[in-house]
Amino acid sequence: MIDAFVAGSAGPAGSAGSGAPFVPAVPRPRLPGGLTTTVPREYVHRAALAEVFLTGWSPLDGDRCTVTAQWPRGHSFFAPVPGDRGRHYDSMLMAETIRQAGTLMSHACFGVPLGHPFLMWNLNFSVLPGSLAIGGSPADLRLDITCSDVSHRGNRLAGMRYTATVRVDGEVVATGGARFTCVSPAVYRRLRAGRTQVSRPPAPGLPVTPGLVGRSSPFDVVLSPTGEPGRWSLRNDLSHPVLFDHPVDHVPGMVLLEAARQAVHALDGTGRPLLLTSLDSTFEKYVEFDRPCWIEAEPVPSAPGIPGDTVRVTAHQDGEAVFTTTVTAMSRVPALQPA
Repeated sequence: MIDAFVAGSAGPAGSAGSGAPFVPAVPRPRLPGGLTTTVPREYVHRAALAEVFLTGWSPLDGDRCTVTAQWPRGHSFFAPVPGDRGRHYDSMLMAETIRQAGTLMSHACFGVPLGHPFLMWNLNFSVLPGSLAIGGSPADLRLDITCSDVSHRGNRLAGMRYTATVRVDGEVVATGGARFTCVSPAVYRRLRAGRTQVSRPPAPGLPVTPGLVGRSSPFDVVLSPTGEPGRWSLRNDLSHPVLFDHPVDHVPGMVLLEAARQAVHALDGTGRPLLLTSLDSTFEKYVEFDRPCWIEAEPVPSAPGIPGDTVRVTAHQDGEAVFTTTVTAMSRVPALQPA
C-alpha cells in the first residue's frame, strides 16, 4: 500500500470522462446489539489496527457520504495538547481522519481496488479553537462529506476533491478537505521510474531538542538542526511505528505534515505548547529517502479575524519545492465544551 499523502512527480493522473461512478456492493458493517468496530484497515491504508480512526460509512448518495470516526483520549504519537483549562485533542488527528475518509470512500463507495496507489495533492482543515477539549470518553465524530471534480478512467475512479464538515454531538467543530488521484499499480511503477522498491534512508541525523518542537522524546523528532535560523533538514526513522506504519518507497506525507508542525514550534522558540487551528497543504513531488530534504519556515500575516500566528513551511529537495503548507497555531486556547 502507498501512503496517500504524497503527490506524484509526473503531474496529476489524467481522466477519461465523467460518467456515473461505479459503486460496488460493499455492505456497511453491521454488528448485533449496536456494537461498534473500526472499518477494515485496508480501506484506510494502515497496517496497525490502532491507527484506524474511522468506524463506519453510509452508502454514497449522489455526491454525498457520511463517515464516522472515534479519537482515543490518549495516543502514543498524537498526544493531548495541554491548555490553560484542560487538555485538547491534537488537531493533527483531523488531518489523518480526513485522509482516511478519502481512501475509505474510494474503496467502499467508488470501487477502487485494494492495492491501487493514491496520490494526494492537497489537504486542509480548520478547527474551531477550543472545540476539541478532551472529555471523559473518546470523541465520536461525524464527517458529512461532499465529493466534487470526480473523474473516471473508464468505469473506475481516477480522482476527486472532497470537503468535510466535522461534528461532535451535533456541533460543528471543524471543516476540511482534500484532493487526490488514484492509479493502477502498473501506472504507479511508470510514475516512479524504477523507484518502487522500499529503500533504506541514511541514518537519521541528530534531532532538534524535543521540547523546542513540541515533543517529549527524540524518537518523535523529524527535524535536524542546520545552524541556520528557520531551516532544518528532514530526518527519517523507518522504525517509527506511526509515521512509518508500513513499508513505503518515499517519505510519507504524514512525516512532512509533522515536520511542518515541528517547524512552527521551533520558529516560535518558546517551548510553549501550540495547538494547530488550521492547515492548508500542497504536495508537489515525491520526497525521496536518499537525498537531503530541507524544511524552511517563515512567519506570514494571519488572515483577518483569525486568531493565532501563521507560518508558511516549505520543503525543498534537489532545489525544487516538493511540499508547502500554511499553518495557524495558538498557544492560549479558549475553553469550550469538551468533545
